[in-house]
Amino acid sequence: MLPEHAEVLIVGAGPAGLAAAIELKRLGVGDVVVADREPEAGGIPRLCHHIGFGLRDLRLLLSGPDYARRYHRLVQEAGVPVYTNTTLTGWQGPNRLSFTSPQGLGEIEARAVLLATGCRERPRSARLVPGSRPAGVFTTGSLQRFAHEHHLGSAGVGRRAVIVGAELVSLSALMTLTSIKIPVAMMVTELPEPQLYFPYRPMKWLLADLLTRTPVVPRAKVSNIIGYKRVEGIELTHLDSGRIERIDCDTVVFTGDWIPEHETARLGGLEMDPGTRGPQIDGAFHTSKRGVFAAGNLLRGAETADWAALEGRRAAHHIAQFLRGGQWPEHGLSLQVEPPLAWVSPNIVAADSPSSSFLFRAREFRREAQVQVYQGERLLHTQTFRHLIVNESMRFSGEWVKDAQPGGEALSLRVNL
Repeated sequence: MLPEHAEVLIVGAGPAGLAAAIELKRLGVGDVVVADREPEAGGIPRLCHHIGFGLRDLRLLLSGPDYARRYHRLVQEAGVPVYTNTTLTGWQGPNRLSFTSPQGLGEIEARAVLLATGCRERPRSARLVPGSRPAGVFTTGSLQRFAHEHHLGSAGVGRRAVIVGAELVSLSALMTLTSIKIPVAMMVTELPEPQLYFPYRPMKWLLADLLTRTPVVPRAKVSNIIGYKRVEGIELTHLDSGRIERIDCDTVVFTGDWIPEHETARLGGLEMDPGTRGPQIDGAFHTSKRGVFAAGNLLRGAETADWAALEGRRAAHHIAQFLRGGQWPEHGLSLQVEPPLAWVSPNIVAADSPSSSFLFRAREFRREAQVQVYQGERLLHTQTFRHLIVNESMRFSGEWVKDAQPGGEALSLRVNL
């Protein structure tokens, strides 16, 4: 059961939370605890039974379960207790949270709280796909739970699948289905091309094009799910021609379209960003609430696990600095995006915790695009990109931050059309 007090409470035992805990101990912070509602530490990678984890943070190429086990071992060696099956249920004070666990109810107060609760895929119901509600509809996460946590195999999943999406996580779904011997009829995307970029494009060539012969159908949308008790097929609408066809299948896997797991942040009254749908943060992972930090995929949806882990490490340094008596910055200027941009992170510009660079994503493909930062109508920065690509984070410089006027007009990120 969680103790009543800690120096740092980390909510979430995925890559960002565990990496932050290990780094905090390395920095000399003595009293760090991690809580997670799942029965095991390690986050989503423990359910991804394929390689591709650990290159940037551990300098290793591991499977998801091996990656999760390695972080679990490292956090144990660091002496950080991880409390699983423990759900934070609310805020009882500035940094005091209530929780429920198999040992009972309780409250914990910490000098600093790191929210690292990750993200999830939008389910079929949230995507407003018409049709009945038969068995056989999954997200990648629920598919991997059925396949690798509950070990149901093809008998518990299906016999022929359609994957909705053509991005990196869609490849993960394809690998999971292949591992339990379920053929995939097609991958479907509403966009004009798959969103699989270097270094992952060769994986698409090998797995989808060569080994499984899975076609990727662009500019098409699942417009109905057919079946009463069990999926019997989908209705596929081709967006350019309007042609409708039926595809027989008994399994549909919705991939991507991420939503941050932001319930704890919202309950705490943190200011949220309309683009990322996660808590607003500045360049040092400060949220709008004193003593509360946020890191990892809670901030904007899914980046890779090693990216989230590196972000957790960076957040640990700012937490340690705060515990040593560092000041909590005034909430800075909000940085918002305009279409066709989707989000930017960090999305708060604070004078005393600037960011050297910013990540952003676009909703449309563009060539030779000028991305510009404005304060009001004053142009602060222009950076040219050969391509804006969808479902891939791009980075622009933060050198313009020094020119932003504190207390001035709001900041915006635009594409010069």
